[in-house]
Amino acid sequence: MKITLVRHGKSMWLENKPMLYKEFRNWVEQYDHNGVLQADFFPLETIEKIAAAHVVLTSTLKRSRHSAAFLNPAVKPMSDSLFRETELPVPLKSVFRLKLNPSIWAVVFRCLWFAGYSDRCESLADAKTRASEAAAILIRYSEQHGSIVLVGHGFFNMLIAKELLKRGWKGKRKPSSKHWHSTTYSF
Repeated sequence: MKITLVRHGKSMWLENKPMLYKEFRNWVEQYDHNGVLQADFFPLETIEKIAAAHVVLTSTLKRSRHSAAFLNPAVKPMSDSLFRETELPVPLKSVFRLKLNPSIWAVVFRCLWFAGYSDRCESLADAKTRASEAAAILIRYSEQHGSIVLVGHGFFNMLIAKELLKRGWKGKRKPSSKHWHSTTYSF
């Protein structure tokens, strides 16, 4: 039984100008609603894993679904919102007057999220529960079909990997966070 976790390709939403935290909320929405840029080449290991998979799953976010289509146009993946990326807790109240690049805002809000701040978004504890459910589904598919692939997202793939390792699966402690790269877990 093998479960391969793939991180989606690089988003088509490339806007990277400094912005207020309020503008970052819109940036995240645009990031979520855009597809991915086609790469000049894909990692051979990822291509081989998705070609050998008996089942391919994605989140319902466009960048996940588009990535699966680029990696193997012949595959018809199953999409489920359970596999979506973890959210960022962007506050609604004016607390910051700084203008930062989106990548910096993402780090700031992700750090706040890891520290326990989850205003109007899924908490870390809830995301871990969801990752446990996702791991159980992936294991079930793997038991039924042998080799499966999830084309997912960086942070949520990391949480799923932790769950797989807790359940006795073998593989790297952290899945690859590089776009298009894959990490395989076996049992």
